[in-house]
Amino acid sequence: QVQLVESGGGSVQPGGSLRLACAASGSTLDYSGIGWFRQAPAKEREGVSCIRYSDGFTYIAPSVKGRFTVSRDKGKNTVYLQMSSLEPEDTAVYYCATIQICSDRSGLGYGPFETWGQGTQVTVSA
Repeated sequence: QVQLVESGGGSVQPGGSLRLACAASGSTLDYSGIGWFRQAPAKEREGVSCIRYSDGFTYIAPSVKGRFTVSRDKGKNTVYLQMSSLEPEDTAVYYCATIQICSDRSGLGYGPFETWGQGTQVTVSA
């Protein structure tokens, strides 16, 4: 069974950068890739990025396109979310999760049995 451990959150000023990491352990056979989600207080969870394991395809949500990138280190079985030009609106708890779909057409797709990381807080404020 896969387990996901996130790291890299913190506080940063507007315009700053952070890199989140999602280290996966266990089998990769039951999912198509890793997605990054975020949830701010009183807001719905939002999928922001994903990477598909089969071919390395990456998806970035329009709300963060041009500022966020996603990558994978196969040797470390770790997926990274590089966040730049951060804005106060990016403040949220960020989660990584296994996903079944990662495409331009569908964005991120996941089911009820996905594995989620514990979440990491990102705070952007002056």
